[in-house]
Amino acid sequence: MEQAKVQATQIMDDAAMRRSMTRMAHEIIERNKGLENIVLVGILTRGVVLAKRIASKLEEIEGQRVPCLTLDATPYRDDLQSSDARPHAAPELAVAGRKVVLVDDVLYTGRTVRAALDAIMQAGRAQVVQLATLVDRGHRELPIRPDFIGKNVPTGRNEQVIVKLTEVDGQDGVWIANQRA
Repeated sequence: MEQAKVQATQIMDDAAMRRSMTRMAHEIIERNKGLENIVLVGILTRGVVLAKRIASKLEEIEGQRVPCLTLDATPYRDDLQSSDARPHAAPELAVAGRKVVLVDDVLYTGRTVRAALDAIMQAGRAQVVQLATLVDRGHRELPIRPDFIGKNVPTGRNEQVIVKLTEVDGQDGVWIANQRA
């Protein structure tokens, strides 16, 4: 049996990623009229790294540190088979009354974001929740739309968006991989 061949095309290098995150940081400041009462919540794994990078840009621009929290949305997913994986206790996120910017690397169907929203709501009532994503690839199954987008990338369902970050993967970049038999 022949193994599937994967062809990948780079669509963002480290410089393009940096520019996108700088722009997103400026948009966050502009939309929220500053950084008062903002908290960034990164979705494991790469969303956490991106949230920290955005927080660093925000501090560089405004001279104010923004808290970064980590969220594992896995127990809140609606596509898990086991009832044991359902959440029993609220996650420890200090979001009540705050402006939450939820950060993830790729927005696809919206199911991970929906799960993250469930976790945030269980943790406390945020003043507002905004969504930042490095790549929006379309194909939504839920009515979820990002507020801050690094890059819109129309994709086919047979394609995969691969985000690599130095802190996790040893390099920065975004690729589209096409699976072919």
